[in-house]
Amino acid sequence: MRTISHRELRNNSSEILRAVSAGETIEVTNHGEVAAVLMPPGLTVYERLVIAGKVRVPQADRPIDLRTVPRAVAPISTSDIIADLRGDR
Repeated sequence: MRTISHRELRNNSSEILRAVSAGETIEVTNHGEVAAVLMPPGLTVYERLVIAGKVRVPQADRPIDLRTVPRAVAPISTSDIIADLRGDR
């Protein structure tokens, strides 16, 4: 994924929009911080999440047996977490 500044987007918007239309995803920064992500239209929610790094593409060519995945252990119980989320009702 290419990263450009706000100024570069302003000065070369036609070229950048052509690149995005051709399938490229571009991050736009403002004062060094990512302010926007330009991506081609028509992407599914899943594809957008993959591009954003929020989900990973499965590496296995077959479904994973979830019974073999180790259970996560939390320092507090699920009931305590739910009670905390509900607050003082």
